[in-house]
Amino acid sequence: MLDDVDRRILRLLQSDPTQPLPDLAAHAGLTPARVTRRLDRMRQEGVLIGQRAIIDWRVLGYAIEVSLRVTLDKTVPRAFDEFMAAARNVRAVIEMQTFLGRVDVRLSLIARDLPDYQRIYRDEILTLPHIADIEALMTVAQVKHDESLPL
Repeated sequence: MLDDVDRRILRLLQSDPTQPLPDLAAHAGLTPARVTRRLDRMRQEGVLIGQRAIIDWRVLGYAIEVSLRVTLDKTVPRAFDEFMAAARNVRAVIEMQTFLGRVDVRLSLIARDLPDYQRIYRDEILTLPHIADIEALMTVAQVKHDESLPL
């Protein structure tokens, strides 16, 4: 289980995951060896599952983000599996989530502009299997996006 020192290390990592180990240790008030042991333990326990590069897709020219709420035809036995397998192949889809309730799946996709989105929607999304209903919600503004935990 995490103690206060572990939580301090995690807060420091969340604030700047690129800081060198000696700096992380100094900010945590520990030696680099102790921080390394704690980080190794948290990795073994599955608390830390890796590091990643976060790329701002807007800077790369993707101006449109759309959230598609999809309801599947539940009369087809393998509808869910077949839909998910096909949706994974749509390159514009950057996130997939499943739900309990009326909506089964949410796809988040990006496009360069409205004509690009229309092409993706017509040629790739509407050809996905077993869609019973689909609702598109275009993102106007991202008010809050925070991946850090309140540690």
